[in-house]
Amino acid sequence: MLIGEVARRSGVSPRMLRHYESLGLVRPTGRTAAGYRAYTEEDIRRIFHVESLRSLGLSLRDVGRALDDPGFTPSGLVADLARRTRERIARETELLTRLQRIDAAEPADWQEVLQVVALLRNLRSGDAGMRQRAALSSVDTAPVPVEALVEAVLSETDPNVAGALRWALAQAGERGPELLAAGLGSALPEVQGRAVRCLAEIPGERATALLREALGDGDPSVRRTAALELGARGVAEAMPELVGMVVEEANDVDAADALGTLAGDAAVADRIVTALSDRLADTALDSSARRRVTQALAEIPGPAARDTLTSLTGDGDRAVALTARYVLELREPG
Repeated sequence: MLIGEVARRSGVSPRMLRHYESLGLVRPTGRTAAGYRAYTEEDIRRIFHVESLRSLGLSLRDVGRALDDPGFTPSGLVADLARRTRERIARETELLTRLQRIDAAEPADWQEVLQVVALLRNLRSGDAGMRQRAALSSVDTAPVPVEALVEAVLSETDPNVAGALRWALAQAGERGPELLAAGLGSALPEVQGRAVRCLAEIPGERATALLREALGDGDPSVRRTAALELGARGVAEAMPELVGMVVEEANDVDAADALGTLAGDAAVADRIVTALSDRLADTALDSSARRRVTQALAEIPGPAARDTLTSLTGDGDRAVALTARYVLELREPG
């Protein structure tokens, strides 16, 4: 079979077949009377073997060794090829992500492209000050895609940079909460914490809905952050967690303030008083916890809270009784 027909059958160009021959990979078995290369069926099978091994990423040198050296085993080489392929895919994926984010910013000209590229690079800088400046300038200098801000804030450990990123994300529109939902579902508690702190600074129904979901999280810090913000937003579902925070002395002052906000609704105020009274009746509660609960009643308006405080002025725990008297004087001066 002549080289032209071999090229048609194998899909390998005559030029490449000559290159294979020069390397000793595939030598035609014979020549015609006119001196043309003549390939046998065995030669063609070898060409297909060469192409198959090349498709795995082997160099032509390694292809030759694989076909001719009985001691050349595939295990180590294939593992190395797999590693290099993963690295290449990671690089290509990173490039694709960068291009998609630049495209999402809808740059008007190449100058804006360069600005977006610079901001994306600076968000990943090893210098905290540079990351912070990038976060702050992302709102005014060039629009950074929300995906990049979310990725940055969920991995940020510096509190100042994290604050700047949360602020930038709050200005970035409606897509932030949806992307942060993945952070809430992370297996890493620190990522969950960053996500819920971001959501606490983003207004809107979607952020509020995700904060509601966070009330059921297994991490106490996530639940508490969500409860404080939900209390400030007037979401009564946060009430049990806020009461627990007062009892456990976990941001108890802020929790009491949030309960006071919820108590703007009279029906919710009565529920809060009932929940606090139930805690006061718990004999397992220590004196300091009962005193904090009593102080929290100061934030709750209405007769139910006043009556509860009045009854506490005769409490057997002197510290609780004194606290109740003091709170009543503050509520009803003179």
